[in-house]
Parts: sequence; C-alpha cells; structure tokens
Amino acid sequence: MTRINTNVQSLIARRALAINNNSLGESLVRLSTGLRINSGRDDPAGLIASETLRSSIRAISTAVDNATRADTIVAVAEGGLQEVSSLLLDLEGLIDQSANQAGVTDEEVAANQLQIDSILASINRLSEQTAFGDKKLLNGSLDFTTSGVNINEPTGAAQNHLSSVQINGAKIASGAFRQVTVTRVTASQRALVSAVLGGTTATSTTVRDGTLGSTTTIQIRGRYGSEILSFASGTSAANIATAVNDRSSLTGVQASAYLGTTGGGTPSLSLSSTDFGSDGFVTVTVLQNEGKTAGDAIGTDVVRKDGTNGTFTINGTNGIIKGLDASVRAGDLSLDLSFSQAFGDGTSTASSTSFEITGGGAVFAIAPTVGLSGQESIGLAEVSTAKLGTSTSQVLATLGSGLTNDLSSKNFTTAQRIVRGAINRIATLRGRLGGFQKDTLQTTINSLQVAKENITAAESAIRDADFAQETSALTRAQILVNSSTSVLQLANAAPQNALALLG
Repeated sequence: MTRINTNVQSLIARRALAINNNSLGESLVRLSTGLRINSGRDDPAGLIASETLRSSIRAISTAVDNATRADTIVAVAEGGLQEVSSLLLDLEGLIDQSANQAGVTDEEVAANQLQIDSILASINRLSEQTAFGDKKLLNGSLDFTTSGVNINEPTGAAQNHLSSVQINGAKIASGAFRQVTVTRVTASQRALVSAVLGGTTATSTTVRDGTLGSTTTIQIRGRYGSEILSFASGTSAANIATAVNDRSSLTGVQASAYLGTTGGGTPSLSLSSTDFGSDGFVTVTVLQNEGKTAGDAIGTDVVRKDGTNGTFTINGTNGIIKGLDASVRAGDLSLDLSFSQAFGDGTSTASSTSFEITGGGAVFAIAPTVGLSGQESIGLAEVSTAKLGTSTSQVLATLGSGLTNDLSSKNFTTAQRIVRGAINRIATLRGRLGGFQKDTLQTTINSLQVAKENITAAESAIRDADFAQETSALTRAQILVNSSTSVLQLANAAPQNALALLG
C-alpha cells in the first residue's frame, strides 16, 4: 500500500534518529566532563547517593583541616612552654649556686638575684605573649572556668575542701555546665611512729611529761633526707619534738609531744611525715641507747612506717590518689585536684564536696559531625609566676627581690622546691599537650584521611564516567546516527515512487 500524506517509515526513522542523537549527546557530555551523572535525569537515585557522599567528603576534609589547625595551635603553645621550662632550669641552677653560701660572694648573690628577677619577668612575658594570631594561649584565657570551688574561703567554711583545681579536659554543651562531686570514702594518712616515754616528772598527781631514761642517739629519715640526733638522759618529749621540727624541712618528718597518764598507753612523742599518702614515710633507727628499758622512747632498733593513700570517688569513679592530690581520667572528663588537709585526712565532718565546670577550655571541632561528640577540649592553664609553684602560697613570684623567698632570705630549700614544683607542672602540661597532639589529633587526622579515601572511591564509582564504556557507547551512537540518517533519507524519498503511477 502506497501513501504520501503519512510517511510512517519517515516518522520511525526520525524517532530513531532523535534517540541516537540523544545517546550521542550523552556520550559526548560524559566524555567531556568525566562524569556519568551530570544532571538528575541521568540517575536520580545515584545523584542522591553521590550528593550525600560529597557532603561527607566535604565535612571530612574540613575536619582534617580543623585538626591540622588545632595541631598547629598546640605546637605554638608547647613551644612557649618549652622556653618556660628552659628558664626554670636556669632558675634552679641559680638557686643551687647561691645555696653554696661559703663559695659565693655577696656580689655574686646579688647578681644571681638580678638574673632571677629577669627570668621571672621573661616567664610572665611568655605567659602573656604566646599567641596564635590574636588568641592568647598561656595566659589562662583557654583554661576551664569553675563555680562553687571557694578555695580561698576561711577554715571551717562549708566548701573549703579543695586547695586547687585544674581541669584538663571536659565536654560541656553550649550554655550548660558539668557538675563534679568528690566523695571521701577513706582518708589519706601520714606515716606515724609513736612512743611512750618513761620518766617521773609529774605535772599533777595523775599526769606526767615523758622523758628519756638514758642517753639516746637516733637517725630520723623521711622523704627529703635524714638527720642524726643525740639526746641526754632525761630529755623531755617536748624538747625532742622541738629538735625534730627544727629539721623538718630537711627530713620531711615532724614531731609532737603529748602528756600521758601515769599508767601509760597514750604516746608522749609522735613522729609523723609532713606529707600525706604513700610519698610520706618515717624511719627511726636507734644508733645508741644506753641502759635501754621498756619505757624508753625508742624500744626497738629500727622502726619504719609509711603513709597511706585514701580512697576518693569523683563523679562515682575511683580517683587516682596520691596523698592529698587526686586525678581522674574518665573519657570526657579529665581533672587534677588537691584537697585541703581537713578534707583529705578526714578531720572535716563533711565527706563530700561539689563544684561546677561552667565552660572555657580550648575546644576543637575535629569530627565531620558538628556537635558535642565531635569536639575535643583541653585546658591551658596560666603559666605566670603567680600561678606556678607547689601551692597557692608558694609560687615563683615569691622568689623576686624583696619577697618571701628571694636569695637574701636564704630559704634555699623552699625556693628549690617551688622551682621543682613549677618544673613538674610545666612538664606535665607539655606531656598532656604532646599526648593530645599524638593520640588525639594525629590519630584523628589519619583516620579521617582513610575515611575520605574510601568515601571518595564510593562516590567515584557512582558518579564518574567509565571512559572505556563511554567510548564504546560513543562509537555505537555515531554509527546509529549515520545509519538512521541514511534510513530517514530513504524513507523521505520513498513517496516519490507514487509519481510513477500517474504515468
């Protein structure tokens, strides 16, 4: 059947040509962009999946950048602390040199004091000027803030249970606070050696002051050193205690005298460590005791007693206790505390205390997901001379000219302990920063980079073009376009054959 109004073959050829042109166009676009999915119509489900993966890749890349920036900031802070540590070592050298009193002149001591003042000024300058951009790092602005500690309250105040608080790390939601509750289960104890002295000196009809029954020489040893003391027969407990206490700074042992009843039983002399916990110990060795009797002050040749660490819980977790110091490392909370003596040794009737961490700290977002779980924080305490030392009252600043522990005071033992306490604190802070860099930031960066590689590979498999496949599709489309064009030409020419019927 021959028709000329409707050329069905031409319509079919035109439709086939359009399809082949579309295929050719898709192949050209994919080969020119390198992408299999260039618009939503190419693969709607694949587009959704790839865009989700692209979002993850961008978040991971930003997290890696944030962690790298955090590592740089911590490195700047650690560099400042390294200089402070070097200055502290020089400071100890000057104190140790000045302690050699017979070997240095007054002019040399004065020169050493000038250098100490210069070192203290340099430490304060480093504390204030160590910065990343305009962000101060070591002046305490990146330390955590607390509420309810009341360290400076007078003795007997309801919350005077902590002498220092250092928050190393804590996760706190924006606008919220973190409560910390410290509970004393058992108290920390000093090392204690007690003795009942003989003697007949009566202070009343029922009470006597103990005395030595014979000439006695003893060696007392504590945490800081040892001393040999000799006492004549009849020396009272009070005089023995005075002699021991005069050397407490050298030995780490202190003494108290008591009045005991005539029947005995209550010690008339008590020797104890100046420090609480396992660091404190008392060793008494009898070197000479003529005519030793059961009632003499030291009835055995060697006595050693050690202090004990108490048990304290912090938010229900057993703390790491060392005398009156406690620390906890519980994932999202890391802190160091020092107890007041009354709270630490159980003298205080209160067995618990609490305070709040209200914010602060150096907070870094180092995870792809923004939120509390993706944050890591670290506290950078102030490292000025008013903060570094062994306690709130024994700080580096007291070593300055005209102050309590300057060289003219000759408090060399105290000064050395203050400096060593500062050295230990700086070393601990540097160690924490190094651990944060190595075990938190660097591991996070490594993990995120591996995740980025894998997610990028998954996204590429969905969205990128397969050039081998697309090249084959291009060749096929080119052939089909040429053939469909030829067929359309034939289909358009076919109706002309109807003219032959008109003769």
